[in-house]
Amino acid sequence: MSVEVRRGTAPLVVSFPHTGTDIPAEIEPGFVSLWLARRDADWWIDQLYDFAADLGATTVRTTISRSVIDVNRDPSGASLYPGQATTELCPTTTFDGEPLYREGQEPDGEEIARRRARWFDPYHEAVAAELARLRAEHPKVVLYDAHSIRSRIPRLFEGELPQFNIGTFSGASCDPALADAVEAECAASGLSHVLNGRFKGGWTTRHYGRPSDGMHAIQMELAMHGYMAEPETPTPDTWPTELDPAAPLRAPLTRILKACLAFAEKDAA
Repeated sequence: MSVEVRRGTAPLVVSFPHTGTDIPAEIEPGFVSLWLARRDADWWIDQLYDFAADLGATTVRTTISRSVIDVNRDPSGASLYPGQATTELCPTTTFDGEPLYREGQEPDGEEIARRRARWFDPYHEAVAAELARLRAEHPKVVLYDAHSIRSRIPRLFEGELPQFNIGTFSGASCDPALADAVEAECAASGLSHVLNGRFKGGWTTRHYGRPSDGMHAIQMELAMHGYMAEPETPTPDTWPTELDPAAPLRAPLTRILKACLAFAEKDAA
């Protein structure tokens, strides 16, 4: 199974769309490099948030590499950030713009549809099912979409990314009180943060966030240097580095998830 679900009873779902590194054998030969095809994973994020289960949260994770199919992209193929550099539903380049596939091996429409049915749809069926299960028991549910990225990628953004990058689709995917609570915890950490900056929330946040129906979605994109060493130029010998077991982000992230829970549970009967 490419989807891993760990059920909790609290009104919080933490999703991990980009921690997978599995590349099916039939797809491997088309890639220029398997290391390159895995390089842009959200390394160790599911391990960094391993405390979520102790809070009663449900977690949903796909094991499939985002280079096979990105479950946080619009399945129609529409760009999430029109006019800005980004990667596709089935990416053909890395974040830095290098080609992922050997010439002539890029997935065509039929192959993209196959990958969507095989890996994209089951992931979102799981996310939707868990949200529905919890919404039946709680007046409000929070979907927290957990991400990370290298702190410097000139093709995607200028300079160094803030430590915490909060996305709420410019306020459309959740109640402002949830965004305020998360932003307050980021500010209290003393580390840099931004709300709806370069990252405003991917397809998951935009698709599931329906505040009027009690479904509140928020994305957190972390700069990786907060929990692992970042070499200036990643190579197969230097990347990925290990998760820092003493990562200082664990404490503020714990408070952030607790703030999400407090928001969801407020005014509950």
